[in-house]
Amino acid sequence: MIPKLKDILDFLEEIAPSHTAEDWDNPGLQAGAHSQEVSKVFFALDPTLRAVKNAAKEKAQLVLTHHPLIFQPLSCINWEVYPGNVIFEAFKNGISIVAAHTNLDVTQGGINDMLAQLFHLKDAEVLQTMEGVTDPVVGLGRIGNVKEPMSLSAMIERVQAVLGAKGIRVVGSKKLKIKRVAFVGGSGGSMVPTASERGADLLITGDVGHHDALEAHARGLAVIDAGHFYTEKAALALFASRFKGLLEERGWEVDVAIYQDEKNPLQYIS
Repeated sequence: MIPKLKDILDFLEEIAPSHTAEDWDNPGLQAGAHSQEVSKVFFALDPTLRAVKNAAKEKAQLVLTHHPLIFQPLSCINWEVYPGNVIFEAFKNGISIVAAHTNLDVTQGGINDMLAQLFHLKDAEVLQTMEGVTDPVVGLGRIGNVKEPMSLSAMIERVQAVLGAKGIRVVGSKKLKIKRVAFVGGSGGSMVPTASERGADLLITGDVGHHDALEAHARGLAVIDAGHFYTEKAALALFASRFKGLLEERGWEVDVAIYQDEKNPLQYIS
């Protein structure tokens, strides 16, 4: 069976319910038609013009991104500038755009679970529960134990290898012994106090601010800021593989591709 976009949206609602998204977020359909048949899904972290053009080359009918294309209501759509140019390119090629953002971050089997899996974390659990959510496997970030204690220096090398991260920023002595690790994909500097209070030796995240770093240092918590892009990109690729398996279990004839050449918009100059 080839599902319609409405079927995909209903399925996403099952595995990453929109009510678990942050109030400021806008997950779900960004542009498209519920009646559209979807035989190929193209995963990308960001809904860029290049991502849509690559999806068209792959003959995909759906671009499924982590970050939404539209956060605020639009007063007009100008196809010469973002996001109008992305919407125009998508419609021109018969492509719909859907986002699964903070709802995918917090859900079981989502971005943060995938990060914990990439690093083979033992006894992984939710770092911070969410108000109004009673499910213990749904929440912000993940925390658990590494298989073997290692130095911060060794963990830095592992992060670079697993996430492909460049330009890593670090708080803490490289000799520090790491046993318990917290992960927050994307932007998690505000989770420094929570990670510390939950007994983490290290927080791995992105977008760590100056004052977040100062607080981590004062608490004796090591931090690896691997960047917003890198802490989500590898996890999204792993989720895409899981998503394909879930679609197959439903008997849906849907191929899945990932934007392999997607680049971090922030470049590091050496």
